[in-house]
Amino acid sequence: MTAAHPTSPDHTAAAAASATPRTGDGGREELAFLAEAMNAEAEAVHRVADRVASTDGARWRDALSLLERCTGHVVVSGMGKSGLVGAKISASFSSLGQPSSVLHPAAAVHGDIGRVRRGDVVLLLSYSGETAEVVNLALILKADEVPTIGICKAEDSGLGRACTVTLPLGDVTESCPHNLAPTASTTAQLAAGDALALGLSRRRNFTADDFHRSHPGGMLGASLRRITEVVRFRAGEGLPLVGVAGSVRDCLEAARDMTGENRRRSGAILLVDDEGRLKGVFTDGDLRRLVVDGAAALDRPVAEVMTASPKRLHASDLVRDAERLIREHRVDEIPVVDDEDRPIGLVDVQDLVTMKVVRE
Repeated sequence: MTAAHPTSPDHTAAAAASATPRTGDGGREELAFLAEAMNAEAEAVHRVADRVASTDGARWRDALSLLERCTGHVVVSGMGKSGLVGAKISASFSSLGQPSSVLHPAAAVHGDIGRVRRGDVVLLLSYSGETAEVVNLALILKADEVPTIGICKAEDSGLGRACTVTLPLGDVTESCPHNLAPTASTTAQLAAGDALALGLSRRRNFTADDFHRSHPGGMLGASLRRITEVVRFRAGEGLPLVGVAGSVRDCLEAARDMTGENRRRSGAILLVDDEGRLKGVFTDGDLRRLVVDGAAALDRPVAEVMTASPKRLHASDLVRDAERLIREHRVDEIPVVDDEDRPIGLVDVQDLVTMKVVRE
């Protein structure tokens, strides 16, 4: 005899309907479904944030203190999708100055637990708090007196009871229509882990320079380089500095004498006062616009036609600061000055294009 299906016909029909794409409304319902899924995940994070800011604040401070005392690695472990989230959290710790590694909980009991060393802190992920492999690993680590932090649904779960510090996420409704697929819960885990990594870096006063040292490659690394590292035209080396008192013709002749006829130079001349402080910029584009009025325009005071008080960068600024100025003010040449406002170089937008920091 065939057993009756436990699901009611109405529920089956509703589930089928929810899984059936509807395009008769121009896709609006489908887009609304996608937005609802995203909102469910955002709501899960907001709920955890509220717990941190109120009832569970002490737990999170305890977790940060435990991490702050870590002299080895933060070892992150989780099963399935929690394990994948754990890998990202581990990467966050590493990029923010705290060495970190990933340990598979099933492999741990077959020898890989030897990766955990004295001075390590282990971060364990299981939303239910009852994942057998993760709870088993937590109990082993507890017996070995290894400090652990558990991120799970509730403190009274198997994982919660086994960990040194437990960070309960509370009830999370998955964005899956059937409340089955780990979605909102894994997003909450990820946010919690990243928050711990960021909180630890803040306690340790991790700076942008520190971040640069662990991200030397790619666009991120390039944007965190000091601007003086990428300056191609330096004062006296293809970059003429000319006194501001004089005509445009005087300015051009002085620049020629400084750089020579055949030597490559920047597309701008920097005008300085008697103390060598930056007063303005006169570019090749300014010259082209000026000579349209005739040769007599070359005898005008350069102070009248230069860009006075130009945007500038300090020697301690980063490439990202130059990118911001170019994006916000549409400038092609940016002087770089020292503490006394004396020019030391010039950043050309084409140099940043070459570095792929700025697009043409």
